[in-house]
Amino acid sequence: MRLEETIRKIQPLDAKVMEQARVRWDSIAKPLNSLGMLEDVVTQMTGIVGSTDVDINRKVLVEMCADNGIVEAGVSQSGQEVTALVAENFLEGNSVACVMCRQCHADVVPIDIGMAVDTKVPRYKVAYGTRNFVKEPAMTRQQAIQGIEVGIQVAGELADQGYGLIATGEMGIGNTTTSSAVASVLLGAPVEEMTGRGAGLSSEGLRRKIDAIKTGIELHRPNPEDPVDVLAKVGGLDIAGMVGLFLGGALRHIPVLMDGFISCVAALIAIRLCPNADGYILASHLSKEPAARRLLDAMGKEAMIQAQMRMGEGTGAVAAFSLLDQAVTVYRTMSTFDDINLEQYEHLE
Repeated sequence: MRLEETIRKIQPLDAKVMEQARVRWDSIAKPLNSLGMLEDVVTQMTGIVGSTDVDINRKVLVEMCADNGIVEAGVSQSGQEVTALVAENFLEGNSVACVMCRQCHADVVPIDIGMAVDTKVPRYKVAYGTRNFVKEPAMTRQQAIQGIEVGIQVAGELADQGYGLIATGEMGIGNTTTSSAVASVLLGAPVEEMTGRGAGLSSEGLRRKIDAIKTGIELHRPNPEDPVDVLAKVGGLDIAGMVGLFLGGALRHIPVLMDGFISCVAALIAIRLCPNADGYILASHLSKEPAARRLLDAMGKEAMIQAQMRMGEGTGAVAAFSLLDQAVTVYRTMSTFDDINLEQYEHLE
């Protein structure tokens, strides 16, 4: 589905169903609001699916894989070839994210949205990597839109397969650089405050990374009021694909989990494009990357987990799968005060 049509069709959450879910929580035989944020998130999910009965038994992590031309500016510790190696590891179940998914009975779906080479990873390729934004825009506007539409398509395919919860992950050497550039423009914040060491840059490498971002922003002047323009000029195709996952999940009434910094940048773009998508996006964890808190605050979201993770690949979002499984099970199966013939707690002023 086209981006414009998707945005037009996304509706706010079902407030009536959410109120019914709150009544259900209050009826459960436990102290009121004692599961804290977990109660709020399950209630939010009822508004997303439009039913008081939430089913997240089928969960999936989508790994958007793409290469970034900015790597040639010396902004990463690893070479571009690592993207393809790790992407194929996703297929073989040989990555941290895959191990975590096996433990919580979730599937992993890698997507080649823009790797520099062809592999066995399912191909939805928009381009063979982006360009070096120190010299030229990372991609054309049409490529950015096409990348978003790939994500919308993938979300629709997963919905048709019966998945009830989607986590967003990524793999692309250099993507903390593109994410920092996009975040700096969209938040109007200094590049230094948005940029970290990524996978372990030295101090000299961090300086090169900051200088490259500043150069790209000064050269291309991305418009902060136009998220697609920012994405096209200094972003990446992995980010574009995740933007589409957030929008496509909202279109199909499926909750979508943000992971860390890079995924949060994609979520911010999705919300700026379509404010109604906001309620469909769940915050899993607070990444250790410097700009993570700023991004969550800009979206008005609070993370369920604070574990100083910065692994990427969707690992923080997968960590939230188990929490949500437990919360939904309590919500769906726990006895009520009526069931055990006990007077229900009341909300006191």
